[in-house]
Amino acid sequence: MKDVPWLGGPVPRMRLEAHYGDRVIECFAERPRGLFDLFANAVLRNPDGEAIVYGDQRMSWRELDQKVTSVANALAQRGIKSGERIGLLVGNRPEFVITLFAAARLGAITVPLGIRQQRDEIAYALNDCGASALIHDVDLAERVPAQGDAPSLRHRFSIGNGSEWLELLSAARDAQEPSCASEEDSAVILYTSGTTGRPKGALLTNLNIVNSALAYEHCMGLRRNDRCLVAVPLSHVTGLVAGIAATARCACTLIIMPSFRAADFLALAAAERMTYTMMVPAMYNLCLLQPDFAEFDLSAWRIGSYGGAPMPPATIAAFARQLPKLLLMNAYGATETTSPTTIMPPSFTTTHSGKVGLPIPGAKVAIMDDNGSELPAGDVGEIWIGGASVVRGYWNNPTATQKEFTGGFWHSGDLGCLDADGFVSVLDRKKDMLNRGGHKIYTAEVEAVLAAHVEVVESAVVGRPCPVLGERVHAYVVTRSGAIAPESLRQYLAERLSDYKVPETMHLSTEPLPRNSNGKVMKRQLRERLLNELAAAERV
Repeated sequence: MKDVPWLGGPVPRMRLEAHYGDRVIECFAERPRGLFDLFANAVLRNPDGEAIVYGDQRMSWRELDQKVTSVANALAQRGIKSGERIGLLVGNRPEFVITLFAAARLGAITVPLGIRQQRDEIAYALNDCGASALIHDVDLAERVPAQGDAPSLRHRFSIGNGSEWLELLSAARDAQEPSCASEEDSAVILYTSGTTGRPKGALLTNLNIVNSALAYEHCMGLRRNDRCLVAVPLSHVTGLVAGIAATARCACTLIIMPSFRAADFLALAAAERMTYTMMVPAMYNLCLLQPDFAEFDLSAWRIGSYGGAPMPPATIAAFARQLPKLLLMNAYGATETTSPTTIMPPSFTTTHSGKVGLPIPGAKVAIMDDNGSELPAGDVGEIWIGGASVVRGYWNNPTATQKEFTGGFWHSGDLGCLDADGFVSVLDRKKDMLNRGGHKIYTAEVEAVLAAHVEVVESAVVGRPCPVLGERVHAYVVTRSGAIAPESLRQYLAERLSDYKVPETMHLSTEPLPRNSNGKVMKRQLRERLLNELAAAERV
């Protein structure tokens, strides 16, 4: 589509550039050089403007810069160098932002870890990337791997009831010049669950993050007086890029919410005059379900970005009635695309509610068949994505990189199509991935953990429909003796997996799972069985 009605107006000048050796990609011609430059420019442009709001804490960009410099210098004094990895097991709080920019100042690589991850998952990521340091919430200390389980860690710093973080903040602020990191250097490693059951570390480069931040700024018309409320995890790509990086690009305000609760979100949004947020549709639905929704003054709310699942047309219509000035914009992307691949211009949100938008400036979306040939408009195939926001590959995993990337295009695993005007539809998932309220769960990972239990013969994990979250996790488990209870298995899983990955319901049996002639478990049969069982239960 020509002349896309992005809120930022005409697209800034773009140009083709060679990157990563063999890619030729379209980039914003005028841009900062990296993640730290995004931050440094915000400090220069708006030093006394409000950078962070967190509870009673308020911090200007100048004050944030002072803390970032202190922490960067303290880490440098402890031997952390450019290119080293710093694990970050920290929830939604200012220290996450400070550490991210402090690492970028050094040229070090931040490795965010979800606070719902368990010790085994954390240890795997730290060992896989060879992290030199770990900064963690003191309340999560019991999940921090022992020294023998993470031998590369030279330093551990806790945030909370202790002096370790205070020691980092007390370092001199003028002892270390910022690193001159390359655009192609990795700034962040985000671990994303893999179909083999082992997470892969996606390498988000400075170029990736900058281009994505500029895309959010331009497509959504973000500006300096915006106030972004982030209630999704900062450790996920959406919170990291649509939240932290985009607000730095615009030198506006980041309002940090520790965790989402609809009533608290509405109260905070009203009190802080929120103008912009990004959430999954389930969070929007939960807001509408609040009986006092209409009593909150949300007149400043200008942009509502959503992704991770389709937004029901009824929800779009309800927001149009309640908040007629609010512009809802679907965004589709992934960790491997540094968040946005497509964004829906708000003028099309109602008329194109079944689609996920148009490619952002510079992004390329191709619908490919199983032979790697492009399909015509309207035909369904796998969505391949190229452009400046596509990561260069996976950390220390050339096999997965070669398998999932071709000529700079990432194979998304999603099935979809393009219409004649370039709008993208996502129709199904090629991989066995569940989507629980925006949290992506690869069933193979859960099945791999179940397989390690002495009583489990085999298992198959499928999605159980949920009107609020979209899907919940259900497991069909074949046991050896039939003597183990579902709660025992759930406890076993809870000790090894993030809580949202643990099946909420289970069907235990000693009968084998249905398989086809090739020996593959027939999950379609199991999904149909589950739907029939749920329907029968409703009739009783």
